[in-house]
Amino acid sequence: MKCAIIDTTEHLGQRYIIELKIWRGERYNAEGEQQLREYLDYFQLDMGYMLSFNFNKNKRQDVEQVQVGDKILIEAML
Repeated sequence: MKCAIIDTTEHLGQRYIIELKIWRGERYNAEGEQQLREYLDYFQLDMGYMLSFNFNKNKRQDVEQVQVGDKILIEAML
């Protein structure tokens, strides 16, 4: 079952797109990046955020900037 939670938040006149995911591997993550890119196109934004929850014992926790097409994604793994 695939499920994503998308939040479009507006603060001080700026809109932010935030996608919440459960970590299910690299392929699923790449699909999420493309999905977020499509939301950014729809809302005519250049930057979005993806927060992935990883329940693996040996998980990596980090924040990185990723370029997907002409969009910039800030990805955080928790």
